[in-house]
Amino acid sequence: MADFQRTLAALWRIESPRLIASLARFVGEVGWAEDLAQEALVAALETWSQSGIPEKPGAWLMLTAKRRAIDQLRRHQRFDEKLQEYGVLQAMQESPDVSAALDRSIDDDLLSLIFTACHPVLSPEARVCLTLKVLGGLSTAEIARAYLVPESTLAQRIVRAKRTLKAAKVPFETPAGQELNTRLEAVLEVIYLIFNEGYAATGGDDWMRPALCEEALRLGRILASLMPQQSEVHGLVALMEIQASRFPARTDAHGKPILLLEQNRGRWDQLLIRRGLAALERAEHTAMTAAGLLLGPYALQAEIA
Repeated sequence: MADFQRTLAALWRIESPRLIASLARFVGEVGWAEDLAQEALVAALETWSQSGIPEKPGAWLMLTAKRRAIDQLRRHQRFDEKLQEYGVLQAMQESPDVSAALDRSIDDDLLSLIFTACHPVLSPEARVCLTLKVLGGLSTAEIARAYLVPESTLAQRIVRAKRTLKAAKVPFETPAGQELNTRLEAVLEVIYLIFNEGYAATGGDDWMRPALCEEALRLGRILASLMPQQSEVHGLVALMEIQASRFPARTDAHGKPILLLEQNRGRWDQLLIRRGLAALERAEHTAMTAAGLLLGPYALQAEIA
C-alpha cells in the first residue's frame, strides 16, 4: 500500500498542473478547478487501490473530474449555460484516443494557468503560494514548512488569493500584445522568488532549501517549452540552472556557507552547467532574431553567473 501511495503521489505531481489547467478552462475558475482535481484524486485513490493504475491515468483523472463538474453544475441549475461545453466533453469521451483529445489544447491551458496564478492583482506572496499550490502540486503543509509559517496562515493566503481572482473576474486566458510582456514580468518574478528562497533561505536553520530551487527550475523549464520565442524566459532558466549547479559546493560538512572563490569547482554539477549554457544560447538567439532586441536582466545575470 505504501508503494502504491508513493507512486500515486509522484503521478499526481506530474499530472495535477495539466489537470487543473484543463478544468480551469472548463469551469472558468481556478479555485473550483483545484477542488475538482482533488475530488478526482480521492476517487483515484479509492478505485486504483483495487483495480490498479490505468494505462492512461491522466485521461482517467480528467474525465472523472469533468463528470463531477457536470454533476455539480446540474445541481446548481447551470447546465444549460454549459451545454455546448458538455457536447465537447461527450465527443471526447467517445473518442478512441481520449489522451490525444485531452492533449490538443493542454499547452494553452497550462500557459493560461501560469499567467492566472501569477496575476498582478495578487500580492507577490500570494502569487508565490498559489503558484506552488496549483502548478507545483505541493500540499499546503509542504509550502507552509518551506516558508516557516503556520499551515493555517498559509491556507488563508491561498484562499484569499482564489477569492481575489474570482472577485476581480480575472479571465482564464493567456494575455496578448503589451499585456503579455507586462504579465510575463510578474510570472518570471514569481518563479525567481521561489528559486531565491531556496538558494538563500530568509528564515530557519538551513541556509539552502534545494527542493524550492528544484521546483522553480521545473516551472521555468515548463514555461520555456510553452514560450520558446521569449528570450527572458530562457534567460531566467539559464540563470537558475547555472546557480543551481553550485549547490554541492556551497556548504561544508556542517552546513556552513562556502564563498564562491573558496568553492571546489570540481563539485559543481556539470550537467546543470551545460543545460544553463544551452538555455543562455537560446536566450541570445531569440533576442537577436527579435529585431536585434537586447538581452534582458535575467539573461544578463546568467551571463555574469
